[in-house]
Order: sequence, then structure tokens, then C-alpha cells
Amino acid sequence: MTSQQPSSTAPSLPPGQATAERARFLRDFHQYGPFAQYEPPSLRYSQRYCRRLTRQHYENFTVVSWFVPRGLRQHFCNIYAWCRWADDLADEIFSQKDSLMLLDWWQRELMSCYRGHPRHPVAVALQDTVTTFQIPPEPFLDLLVAFRQDQEIRRYETFEELLKYCRYSANPVGRLVLYLARCHTPERVTLSDFVCTGLQLANFWQDVGEDWHRGRMYIPLAECRRVGYTEEMWQRREFNPAFRTLMRGLVEEAAVFLRRGGQLVELMPRQWRVPVLLFVRGGLKILQAIAAIDYNVWQTRPTLSRWTKLTLMMQSWWDVLWHKTGMNK
Repeated sequence: MTSQQPSSTAPSLPPGQATAERARFLRDFHQYGPFAQYEPPSLRYSQRYCRRLTRQHYENFTVVSWFVPRGLRQHFCNIYAWCRWADDLADEIFSQKDSLMLLDWWQRELMSCYRGHPRHPVAVALQDTVTTFQIPPEPFLDLLVAFRQDQEIRRYETFEELLKYCRYSANPVGRLVLYLARCHTPERVTLSDFVCTGLQLANFWQDVGEDWHRGRMYIPLAECRRVGYTEEMWQRREFNPAFRTLMRGLVEEAAVFLRRGGQLVELMPRQWRVPVLLFVRGGLKILQAIAAIDYNVWQTRPTLSRWTKLTLMMQSWWDVLWHKTGMNK
């Protein structure tokens, strides 16, 4: 791990890219980044900071507020805040070199939790979580592997290579949840990995157009060649029968992972069954939304309406109550 510092005291944004989220990130970076001078905050302040950061990303806060057991919501926010900072350091810095160096800095902040002298507010709050639930550093370190990989690899040759990436980018999140639920066992880890990989794949297929715009392509090249979808077609963002066939196969593959992992619901402590079932069914709903637009994700990014999300949440709660947690919903 390098000790070299980023080339500037703050990341820069290209003209016209100053979104509210990036403005928030820059503000926090100036306040708590590697060049900022401050005393380690109190645990109470740090926890409040993590809750605020989670709340700002409302799509995650909904799940935290409604279904994560009350006594664990703060710990969920602490983990989410750590992931949010890592993600921003990877995606909101417009220099590959600086991103990699800042991810090294973030790893040092992580390890400060385990050495007993955290400084960053997220690290202060996270130390309480990893100590309370005896979470080893490996899931966090694995996530950093994926964030670094995003800086250096923009395309994947085979589906197996993509699944290896999911092993680092998605699966550690499920394993962290298992630690919070105090049910981290080999059987549950296997099923959790299926769920997380399926969710990651669903997200990739949902965001084909946006990822291509960012210069990233997660659909394996071998799969494109198999159906005859060429580089020229990618450049034109062309929707044709080959692309439809490509996406149909990928959607079916992601659904297989989610349905296999769905067995995890019944193995979770009762208070965790609704959020786990909700994640599984939410991923399947996204895949159904892709199919509903005839797989033309070039033209439309499929999303779930607020009503669909609400219905899904209420149905999942009801089905857990009555032990009807099959994957046909």
C-alpha cells in the first residue's frame, strides 16, 4: 500500500458537473479528508454524522427506517457511511491516480478502527460497530479491492471474470449484514453471496446506458460476440435483435442467482426476514422491469415507481408474517 499523497488538496469537478451530491462530497472532503486538520470527534457526533449521510441517500434510508431492527439502525448507518465514502472517493474524483491514493488513505482510516485510534468520524462510529459485532476487516478490505478495480478495469472478457468482480464489489455487503444479524455461518454466507451477486448483476443490466456513458462496460465481451453484438453497435448504442437476445439471457442469469439466494430468508432471524426478502424481490422486480421494456435499456433506464416499492414492502412484510416467502412474488 502506497503512502504517497494525492496530487491536490481537493478533488476537482469538470465544468457543469457540480451536482448536489458532489457538492456534499466536496464539503465533507474538505472538512474530513486527508488534508483536513481536526480532532477526532465524539462517538455521539460521529454517529449523528453517519445517520445524516445515510439519510441524504433516501433510497437506502427507507429500508433502514422501516425494516432494519431499531437497535441496529445506527450500526447499519455506520457501515453505509463507510461504503458511501469509499464509493465517492472512487467515483467522484476525476483522476485515477488520486482516487487510488485516496482509497489507500481510506484503508488506513479503516484499520485505525481495529488498532484503537480512529480519527475520521466514520471511523469513530465504525469502531463501535466492528467491536460490538466482532466484524473482521476482510469484508471492508474486499470492497476496497473492487473500488480499486473500477479505476483500472473498464471491461470484462468473460462472465466468470465479472462474477469474480462481484465477489469483491457486492458479496461483502451481505456478509456484513450477516454479522449485524449475528448469524454469519457458511450456509448463510453462500446464500447471501447468491443474493448480492444477483442484485449486482441486476444493477449492471439496469445501468447499461449510464455505465457506457462513464466509459464502463460490465456486459462480458464474450457474451456480446456469442450473439453477434459488435463494437460498432455498442458505439451507436444500437438496439436490435442481437441486443435483445443478449439482455434476455443476462436477465435470466441474474434471476437464477436471486432465486437461489432466496432460501436465505427462512434462515435469517425473524426480524431480518423482511429486509432480506425485500432485497431479493426488489432485484427480481428490476429484472421484470427490464423485460417489460423489451430489454431496450439503451432507450430507457428501468426503475421502480414509489407505488411499486411501497407495494413490494407491504407485500413482503405480510408474506413474512404468514410464512409465504416464495420467490414467485
